[in-house]
Amino acid sequence: MPAANARRADKYPVQRLLEHARKAPDKIWLVQPAGDSVRQWTWSQAAREVGRMAAALKAQNWPAGSAIAISGRNTAHWFLADLAIQWAGHVTVGLFPKQAPSATQYILQHCEARAVFLGPMPDGADFLAAIPEGVTTIRFPYVEAPHADIDWDDMAQAQSPLSQYDRPEPDTLMTLIYTSGTTGHPKGVMITYGAMAWTAQSFLSKLPPASAHERLFSYLPLAHVLERAAVETASLLWQAEVHFLEALDKLAQQLPQVAPTRFFAVPLVWGRFKAGILGKLSESKLDRLMAIPILRDVVRFKLLKTLGLQNVRMALSGAAPIPVSTLEWYKRVLGLEILEGYGMTENLAYVAAGLPGRTRPGSVGKPFPDSGFRLSDEGEVQVKHPGVMAGYLKEPDKTLEAFTADGWLKTGDKGRLDHDGYLYITGRVKDIFKTAKGKYVAPAPIEGAMAKSALIDQLCLVGMNLTQPVMIMTLTADALDLPRQTVERELLVLLDTVNSALEDHEKVAKLIITSDSWTIDNGFLTPTLKVKRNLVEANYAGLVEREAANRRTLLVWV
Repeated sequence: MPAANARRADKYPVQRLLEHARKAPDKIWLVQPAGDSVRQWTWSQAAREVGRMAAALKAQNWPAGSAIAISGRNTAHWFLADLAIQWAGHVTVGLFPKQAPSATQYILQHCEARAVFLGPMPDGADFLAAIPEGVTTIRFPYVEAPHADIDWDDMAQAQSPLSQYDRPEPDTLMTLIYTSGTTGHPKGVMITYGAMAWTAQSFLSKLPPASAHERLFSYLPLAHVLERAAVETASLLWQAEVHFLEALDKLAQQLPQVAPTRFFAVPLVWGRFKAGILGKLSESKLDRLMAIPILRDVVRFKLLKTLGLQNVRMALSGAAPIPVSTLEWYKRVLGLEILEGYGMTENLAYVAAGLPGRTRPGSVGKPFPDSGFRLSDEGEVQVKHPGVMAGYLKEPDKTLEAFTADGWLKTGDKGRLDHDGYLYITGRVKDIFKTAKGKYVAPAPIEGAMAKSALIDQLCLVGMNLTQPVMIMTLTADALDLPRQTVERELLVLLDTVNSALEDHEKVAKLIITSDSWTIDNGFLTPTLKVKRNLVEANYAGLVEREAANRRTLLVWV
C-alpha cells in the first residue's frame, strides 16, 4: 500500500498562504477578470478572506473531515474555497464544470458531501437538479453562478477570520480527487496532507528555480490533478501570481494579455494552437521563413507573442500522450521546448518528466529517483512513494486491486526504458486489443503517429475482432474548410507512411472521417479531454463492421 508519510517539516497549503501573507502582504496573488472589471487579491487579503470562510464553515458544526465540494469553472474563489475547507478541517472535493448530472449526483452522494460551492457554469439548472437533498449550496459572487442557499459574501462577512491554524497529521485526508474515468463510476482517490506536501516539495526540488515574478494562467479544470498541482499548489510554492480564464471562448484573447512565465496544457490544446498557426501560415511558408536566419527570431517571437507564450520559461504537456511530431514542430518552428510529464491522479502525477535540456522525443523523461519506479515483468509501470494515494474512498476491493501484493501502485500503463533510462509509455494495458487474426495491437503509438497531421482533431483506433484495425477520426475546423480532395490526399500519404513502419497485423486498413463532434457534452470526451475509447467503439460498431468489410476504399466520409 502507500509508502511512508511525508516529512513533518514540509508545509501544507494553508501554512504557505499564511507565510506569504506575513512576508509579502501587498504582493498580488489572484487576478480575476469579470466583464469590464478585474478584481485582485494580495496575499494578505486572500488570507483574511480564507480565514473568514473557514470560520463560517466551522460555525456549521459539521463533523471534522466532512466532504465539501467545489464546482464551476476556474476562479479565484475556487482557490479561496479550497483553502478555507482545509483550514476548517474538512475535505475538498472538486467537481468538473462540465460533466453528466448523473456523475455529479453520484459523487456528492458517494462522498456524503455536506455542502457544495457553486461557481460560474454553463448548465446551472442541470447541475442544481443533480444535487442531492440536504446538501447546502454556497454561491460564489459571479453573475454566471447559479442561485444557492447562501451567498459567499454574506456567509464570509458575517464572521471574523480565524487566527490560528491547527496543522493536521500527515495521514489526515486532505482532498478527494474523483477520476473522470472512461468507464464506470468515478472513483474517489484519497489524498492525504502528507502525500500532497511530500509531492509538492519533491517537484519543487526538480523544476527550474522560480523567479520573483512568476505568472501562471489557470484554465484547465481544477478538479483534475494536473491543474491542482501545476497551478494552484505551484502558486503557493513559488509565490506566483495567478490569472484566471473568464470564459472558454476568450482563451485566445486572454492568454496574450497574461503572457505567463510557465504554461501547462493538455495535448489537445497544444494541437489546436499549432493548427491555428498553420491555418494562417502554411507549413511550406513557415519552413522558408525559418530557413532565413535574419527572419527566424523575428517570426518566432511574433508567433509566440500572438499565442501569449513569449515569456514562457517552462512549457509542460500532461494528462495524455502528445504526438512526437507536435513536440518537434514547436521546437523547430517556435523554439519552444515542451516538457512532457507522466503520472496519474493515484500517484499525484509524480513519476517522471522531461526537464529543460533533458528531453527526448516520444519519452516522458527519466523516472524521478525518489518515485519508486519499476516495470513489472509484463512491462507495466508501477510506483511506490509517499505521494501515492491512501486508496479509493469506500472501495476496499478496488483499492486492493490497484496495488501489487508487495505494495506497489499499478498504473495500468505499459512502458519501456531506453539505454539511457528514458521512459516511453507504449499504451494502456487494457486498451490493447486482439484482432481476428489473434494478434495484439497497442493503439496509442499508432494514434500518436497519425496525430502528426494538423488536419486531425481527435482520433481513435479500433480493431477488436477485425481482420485489420480501422482509424476513426474527426477533423479540425480549418480542415473542414479545405477541398475534400486536398484533405484526402494528405491523410492517405500520412497513412501510407504510418503503415510502412508497422507490423502487418497492425496496419490501419481504413480511415473513417466522421462529421460528429466528440465533446464533453455528448460524452465522447472525459472532462480532461481524453477520448472515451469504449464509447467510440460502441457508437460506431455497426459502421466499423460495414466499412471494414469494404476493401475498395482506404478512406470514407460519414
